[in-house]
Amino acid sequence: MNILVPNLGSTSFKFQLIEMPSGRVLANGRAERVTDYATAIASIRFDHPVDAVAFKAVHGGADFRCTTIINERVVAALERFLPAAPAHNAIYLTAIAAFRQAKPGVPLVAAFETEFHTTLPEYAAAYGAPADWREEQICRYGFHGASHQYVAERVPELTGGPVECLISCHLGGSASICAIREGRSIDTTMGFSPQSGLESSTRHGDLDAFAVLHMMDQHGWTVAETRAQLARNGGLAGLSGVAGGDLRDIEEAADRGEARARLALDTFSYQIRKTVGAYAAALGGLDAVAFTGGIGENSATLRRRCCQDLGFLGIEIEAESNGRASGDRLVSPPGARVKLAVLRTNEELIVARRAHRLLLPPPLH
Repeated sequence: MNILVPNLGSTSFKFQLIEMPSGRVLANGRAERVTDYATAIASIRFDHPVDAVAFKAVHGGADFRCTTIINERVVAALERFLPAAPAHNAIYLTAIAAFRQAKPGVPLVAAFETEFHTTLPEYAAAYGAPADWREEQICRYGFHGASHQYVAERVPELTGGPVECLISCHLGGSASICAIREGRSIDTTMGFSPQSGLESSTRHGDLDAFAVLHMMDQHGWTVAETRAQLARNGGLAGLSGVAGGDLRDIEEAADRGEARARLALDTFSYQIRKTVGAYAAALGGLDAVAFTGGIGENSATLRRRCCQDLGFLGIEIEAESNGRASGDRLVSPPGARVKLAVLRTNEELIVARRAHRLLLPPPLH
């Protein structure tokens, strides 16, 4: 079975055609500065048949936290939670409509990012909001599930044995951390929406809700105006003053002595260190920490900052291996109590595996 996995950004479109169950990539490609997804999708040509299209869907609420065939109920759920994940759900709704038109009759599958976090204990998922809010599906969902699941499967291969207590740091334009015990998510930084948790490039991260209400009252901002500011001008961009909040640009600005850029780096790395310490407590121990995502994989400076002052947990980072340019590897010294891993995530493979299991369930014995 050949499964096409699109990975959609606000102006980009990447894809892999993956043969399952082997996991072999038959074709891949990308388009940048996309303004019309329907045209971009219709222009794709393959030398192999496409048996299914599987999306790394983001937010479908409590009713859809699994891998499922896309039907009108799934589309309605994506539309309902569009305000909670505007940058994500809108793109996938557009892509679903485009693929329905481009490949009629081909099954479309949604592999929701929240699926990996369905194992969170109730006390970790619950908010102290008014009781009747829970009936409106207000809880901690968690995101980046495909990436954190891949990390949970890949790290034991790098360490050479089982990893009971693992902290996965997906650090990129969007960032989150996950506490994983025996391969299962038990806590994660993103909550009801991908806005929460760590600062991202332009998204604010954790923020007192009453600060938002205060600013709306003071300035007469509408909900739409406030949402746009928090989604586009917050996070590392808001802290650093660097448009777009790209960490590479922020590091360059910090090297030039710009105080706001240094503040952004200090704040981001502090929040990561603090979360690693908290999750070590939640796990009741720590065997490994993994860095992935565009920042986690590529920024040796940020990794070093994140491990600073964590020696009391057994975390040490080796300068030589940390400074290497690329490749899945351990960056902790030989014999270190806590293994530090750097790896390139493979969300598309996880999505393809989920879709394959759904479409071709194992035979009954």
